[in-house]
This record gives sequence, C-alpha cells and structure tokens, in this order.
Amino acid sequence: MTAAPVKAREYSSFDITSDDFWSRPFAVRDETFAQLRAGQGLTWHQPLESMFPIEEPGFWALTRRADIAFVSQHPELFTSAQGVALSPMPAEIQRFASFFLSMDPPQHTVYRRLISSAFTPRNVRQIEQQIHDNAVAIVDDLVGAGDVEFVSACSAKLPMRTIMDMLGVPAADQPDVAYAADKLFGISDEEYVSDDERVGDPVAQIALLSNTGIELAKFRRAHPGDDLMTSMVNAEVDGHKLTDEEIGAFLILLASAGNDTTKQATTHAMMALVENPEQREWLMEDFDGRIGPAIEEFIRWASPVIQFARFATVDTEINGHPVSAGDKVGLFYCSANRDETVFDNPGIFDLRRESNPHLGFGGGGPHFCLGSQLAKTELRNLFRELLSRLKIVEFGEPDLLFSSFAHGVKRLPAHIQ
Repeated sequence: MTAAPVKAREYSSFDITSDDFWSRPFAVRDETFAQLRAGQGLTWHQPLESMFPIEEPGFWALTRRADIAFVSQHPELFTSAQGVALSPMPAEIQRFASFFLSMDPPQHTVYRRLISSAFTPRNVRQIEQQIHDNAVAIVDDLVGAGDVEFVSACSAKLPMRTIMDMLGVPAADQPDVAYAADKLFGISDEEYVSDDERVGDPVAQIALLSNTGIELAKFRRAHPGDDLMTSMVNAEVDGHKLTDEEIGAFLILLASAGNDTTKQATTHAMMALVENPEQREWLMEDFDGRIGPAIEEFIRWASPVIQFARFATVDTEINGHPVSAGDKVGLFYCSANRDETVFDNPGIFDLRRESNPHLGFGGGGPHFCLGSQLAKTELRNLFRELLSRLKIVEFGEPDLLFSSFAHGVKRLPAHIQ
C-alpha cells in the first residue's frame, strides 16, 4: 500500500504537530481542535517529529467522535498491523512494544480471548480486596502528611501495585519495572530522555520489561499460583497458547499502558474535584450510587491517551471525505471527548452527565480497552478513601509532561490534612 502523493494534498493551516503546539496546556490545544471539529473534521497534517530516521508524508487528523468511532469499528478498512503510533516509528518495534494492539482480527481476536481469561469480572473481583487494601494503605500515608508531591505519593502507586500483585513481580524487581514503565511514557520529554538516549533508552526499557515477563512466565509454568500470570500461561484458545515471549510482550503493554493511564486519570480527576468543591460534595452525598457515572467523567475529563493511529487498507471514505489506501489517520481521543455535538458544555467538569459516551477507553471495535473494568475498580476504591478521609487537599501548579501521546502530569505539589 502506498499513500497518495504529497503534492496532491495541502497541509492544514492549523498546527497540531509542532513541539510548540504540544507544549501548550490541554485546554489551549483544544481551542485548535475545536476549530478543526467545526470545519471539515478531517484535515491533512505534516507528520509528527520522530526519534527514528523515517519519513512519512503526513496524516489525516480525525477530531470528531463519530469519525473516530467509525474508523475504530472497521478494522477491515483501517488496519493496526502497520503500527498504531502517530509519530513515525518502525512497525517491528511497535509490534514488539505494543503486542496485540498492533494486530487485526482474526489474529487479534485469538490473543484478546487468551488475555481476556485473566480479566474476567470474576478475576477482577478476586483481586478487589487487594486493590482495596492497597488503596487504604496509600491514603493511610497521606492523612495528615502536610506537603507532599501528589503523583508519586498517590496517583502512581495503586495501578503499579495492582499490576505487580497480579503478575507476581518479585519485590526486588518492582522498582526497575516501575521505572521502565515511566520512561516509556516519557520518551518525548527531555527530562526523562536526552537526545542521545532517545532511541536506545526506550529499547532498553522495553527489553527489561519483556525479559521480566519471560522469566515470570517460566517460573509460573514450573510453579503455578493463583495469579494473572498462572492464568495466562495456562490459557488456550483454538489450540493456541501464549509463548513466554508473547507474555513478555504483554507485560510491556500492561506495565506501561495499564499503569500510566490510571495514574493520569487519578491526578486529573483529583485536581478537578479540588477546583470544583461542589462536585465533590454532590458525589459524597451518595458515593456508592454516584461513583460509577462519576468515573466516566473522570476519564472523559482526563483523556489520558491523546491519540492512536491506523492505516487505510483500501481507498475509502470517512464521513464523505476520500481517504486513499496507505494513508495514516490519527484518532484524537482528546478532541472526541470535547466534541460539542456529543457533550453539553464539554469544557466543564460535570459528574452529573446523564450521557457520557467518551472515548477514553478507545472508540469501540476490537481494540476497546481490555483493562477498563480493572481501571474503574482501582479508581472506585482509591477515590472512596481519598474523598472520605482527607479533610484538606490543596494543590499547587502542576508540572506537565511534554507528550503528544499521554495527557500527563509529572509532579503536583500538594498540601494534605
């Protein structure tokens, strides 16, 4: 497949690829996305900067919810197998780092069924007590703590502890696994990776996570336990079982995506609740009855994953707009979650939303987030403790992650009583 010649297209006058654009706050960036949504909704843009020596002609930016959902739900027209990174990156590296995210049905279906055996509602319920205990312990340390850095003291702890518990990562290996996961999501931020390290360092972190998963799989094959890893090594679909290398690839995905997304949702939601005390009061009037819809708003508001990409497999159309085989399309979830045709007052944090079809877990279709229920379980348990036990929470100015992929907060100074 080859994309249409660059000369046949005119780049949009709206900049959504430069470092300057991605250095701006989320709300400021959305002013540009709002103009794109109000126009054609699908525009041709220069490629994002890449750490790899790859040249691409550009990509179509999808900014409306309906268009992103359409692409997500038609893998026969828009493939993931050529990679899901909007920034130009070798497909083989993407396949190693993102496992079955870079697959299409029917191959993707087999792997999703294999992995799903470890994420059934019953298995999530089995670990809920452990999630609850970890949430209690995290907030125990926050009560009366005074001045703290909220991301490291709270947001980052529960998702990583959950993953470590589920996989059975030895305590001695946990700091290195957590560090590697954070580095992968921060590769575009110069604080985490220098220009000299930008290619080699992510590869090293990917290798560390993969090797950890391989060793855990080998151990559980020889010494079965009652954990996710044992379920994974024993899972079988249509005669297929996961190899140790495939389990290593899944650990990369789980330790990075499954960790950072919940961490960022926690931070953004807590900032919004502090800024909107009437929303917190409303939630606490009936926490158990209202936390479900509230979590949906947490995720819409945070939009932890900003975008993913697909490639058109054939000449087709998106909402009447022609797209050629081989074209890359960027699915901007951050824009879909502020779509004025779908959400009333999308720039307002509102826990009372009766309808909240956000795309925080993807646009539907085969790649809908496999860990969505686990993330909701973590958020429900953690916010029950945070909101019922902390009497005073004050935040300073957040230190934002520079990234076109993750809506991240690196540090958030807090005063807690």
